[in-house]
Amino acid sequence: MKLQGKVLNAGSASGDVLVLDEPLSFWGGYDPETGTIIDQQHPQVGAVMTGKIVVMPGTRGSSGTPGVLGESLRLCTGPAGLVLNKPDINVTAAALVVSTLYDMHCPVVALDETAFRTLHARTPISIEADGSVTQQA
Repeated sequence: MKLQGKVLNAGSASGDVLVLDEPLSFWGGYDPETGTIIDQQHPQVGAVMTGKIVVMPGTRGSSGTPGVLGESLRLCTGPAGLVLNKPDINVTAAALVVSTLYDMHCPVVALDETAFRTLHARTPISIEADGSVTQQA
């Protein structure tokens, strides 16, 4: 299955998927040193984003997201790529800054709601620079 999204930060990545059921606040809800969700109220608390394609319905709250997510990407504990259901300036800013400062790339793609809902956990995904998202059969 191939889906077409809007490129928020270009790049390519592939890997196992982590689907978040709810938006995440990276500030206080995510440990950038381990890549682990630490928000005790989040359904995926304890899940590790490191090296995964994270499918998430955006972020919540804090403008601290670019700093926390950016630090995680710099430490190589962050996700390999992000798929959102709408553009998110905080996630995009983190990926753009890390790309510019450290030449490390984390693609970010936004899918429309219908396409976003077709993605399932446990099925590897690849993201291409043109915004295409392919889920393995």
